Amino acid sequence: MPTIDLPLHRLYNQHLLGPKFETPVEVVSHLGAMQAQDYAGAKWAVAQRTTGLTDTDLDRALADGSILRTHVMRPTWHFVTPADIRWLLALTAPRVKAAGASRWRQLGLDEALFKRSNAALIKALRDGDQLTRLELAAALDRAGIAMDVEQRSSHILMRAELDGLICSGGRRGKQFTYALLDERAPAAKSLPRDEAVAELTQRYFISHGPATAQDFAWWSGLTLTDARRGLALVKARLRREVVGDQDYWLAESDAPAQSPAPIALLLPAFDEYTVAYADRSAVFDAAHADQLDVRNAGLALSQTVLIRGRIVGNWKRTVQKNAVLMELNPFRPLTKIEQRAITQAAEQFGAFLGLPVVWA
Repeated sequence: MPTIDLPLHRLYNQHLLGPKFETPVEVVSHLGAMQAQDYAGAKWAVAQRTTGLTDTDLDRALADGSILRTHVMRPTWHFVTPADIRWLLALTAPRVKAAGASRWRQLGLDEALFKRSNAALIKALRDGDQLTRLELAAALDRAGIAMDVEQRSSHILMRAELDGLICSGGRRGKQFTYALLDERAPAAKSLPRDEAVAELTQRYFISHGPATAQDFAWWSGLTLTDARRGLALVKARLRREVVGDQDYWLAESDAPAQSPAPIALLLPAFDEYTVAYADRSAVFDAAHADQLDVRNAGLALSQTVLIRGRIVGNWKRTVQKNAVLMELNPFRPLTKIEQRAITQAAEQFGAFLGLPVVWA
């Protein structure tokens, strides 16, 4: 039997349970980075770890550059803070580039072309300009870099992000823009590699623990060798627990005792609580293992309903002009107390959007 309650400690350390943060910067800094390819969901993920932030507040944080959105760690978007973006890119971008190299060759993208495309992007975005993907594709085309190959512009922009040249600007209506990183995070610090490995390792296990070295390697995109090196550097500041035959690491502080009342959460797709582990079995209820495949990544990474830290269903939302329409798909019968807890969680989501909740 586990010596610790993995879901309870993870909820507490991720600030989904217990004390909340005041600002988006505090959330993103604590977690190190937050997966954010689903922008609407990522905003809700940040807000659930704070006190009273709204959807509009998160749009404002992206617009003013308090938090940034870029490709880092793995080949997808993450929220990061301006203070962390440069050392995170220096540490993790080389492996993301290596992962993309084969596709880049298929698209005819080589180092000589990336040098030209980076120069064209810098020219287009200098002096504070923030441009959409289509506007940057047009600028690249004017520079003689053909944009008629499927997804070419997306990969060129991702490479410029990984090279530390561009990152998110503010949104223009519903469209994302890009800006120069030098103008969004001019004072961002760099770290020697060992310090960066140690910093990211400590951030991960304090914010996501209990977790294993394999979990950290998957989340960070680093090698298992680097993950173990990071643990060797910081384990004196962490606590070790053995679950089965695995070593789990976490912050020294203890989570509170489990409340007798059910804690319900409506998590967005790709929330750090579900996405940040190589082994996601802890979020499933063992009593229903015959109904749920604990290896089903798609289920864990969708919009999930949690009761006491374990997935009991999925949820959907449709944002309308005057309300948000909510649909619930439970995987097992819910008690009346659980239903009330889920209703309360839905009302919190409605408050985040500034809309009343209507159940389908």
